[in-house]
Amino acid sequence: MIAMCNRCGFCQVACPTFRATGHEAGVARGRVALLRALREGRLAWSTDLEEPLFACLLCGACTTNCFPAVPTADLIVEAREEYLEKVGRKRIHGLLFEHLLPYPERLRRVARAVAFGKNSGLSGVARALGLLRIFGRDFPRSEKIVGRMPGYALRERFPPGVLEGGGERLRIGYFVGCGMEIMNPVAAEASLGILREAAMEVHILENACCGLPAWSYGDREAARKLAAGNIEILSALPFDRIVTDCSSCAAFLKKYPDLFEPADPLREKANEVAARVRDMVEQVVSAPPPRSKEAGRIIVTYHDPCHASRGQDLVAEPRKILAALPGVEYRELPEADWCCGGAGSYALSHFDTAMKILERKIDNVEKTGAGVLATSCPACIVQLAYGVRRRNLPIRVCHLSELIRERSAPTG
Repeated sequence: MIAMCNRCGFCQVACPTFRATGHEAGVARGRVALLRALREGRLAWSTDLEEPLFACLLCGACTTNCFPAVPTADLIVEAREEYLEKVGRKRIHGLLFEHLLPYPERLRRVARAVAFGKNSGLSGVARALGLLRIFGRDFPRSEKIVGRMPGYALRERFPPGVLEGGGERLRIGYFVGCGMEIMNPVAAEASLGILREAAMEVHILENACCGLPAWSYGDREAARKLAAGNIEILSALPFDRIVTDCSSCAAFLKKYPDLFEPADPLREKANEVAARVRDMVEQVVSAPPPRSKEAGRIIVTYHDPCHASRGQDLVAEPRKILAALPGVEYRELPEADWCCGGAGSYALSHFDTAMKILERKIDNVEKTGAGVLATSCPACIVQLAYGVRRRNLPIRVCHLSELIRERSAPTG
């Protein structure tokens, strides 16, 4: 696949990191040339490769703008995996992928501690002392991207179990994304309300992290372990659909079969699970909740998460939903599908680049004149909310589920 690149340079137009930095090493053409040199033995593996390999957002915009459709993001992930094998990985990532993300209760306890630190101001003291650098070179600065954190996690208020609904004879398994549970439980509750209107049963699952952070980092073994645990949970009950309101989770759950070899017994289960996965956007388009007649007028624009637009080809659906909501005047966001610079934990080690990318996004948001900026990814919400906050703009950033729930007629 590396040989497919004809070095035309069309990727430069679409690459957010290249447009932010102007560095050839930061665009797909440059990265593929680097991978070619590694494959041909003209370049040795070393720590010098960390920056060019890990500075990629994995947004996939380059592939969309590439005539031979070189899957640069997949190639970079493969290279990251080889980098970890030959050069080594940071201890903090091992702790995260092996001892935290596989255990939802541990993650919630850590989140409570982090929320206390953020909301009490103690994290500011730690930042001043330089104690936060263990989490990444830019963490002392990027830590401020997260504003005040919620005081609870979703499954502390809604424990795993079955919620009765008032909809059709449909059993839905609700896959709880880490970001939705910890950073945006209010939106997750809105999603539960929407699902209960659509189905007779909604099962809140005790799933762990979907595995996307580990996969993105290049730790495929950790990603496979997380996927294997979730597959056992998701295939244990006869759900008609598995729905998640995190577009990043949805995209990766649909890719589960790719994590396992064809001869692996889990491959068949992964195929069966992936076939039932639905992004919340898909669920709402197929079963819209009743409309409210009392909703006031608002101007709304929409940011396409990379894992929704390019990861799942969900572009028309969210716009159709927003246009149908009562009182909503929808205005298209220029460069709506450009990455906002969130990309999970990207800012922890690439804060300056992430901020340049974010500035371009917020410039475009301002052009719309919208008072509400909606999206369907919790990482995007955190990043976009920071962009709005640092400019002191009167714009609400929220999850699509919140708007849908607020503008749906109450049911008995």
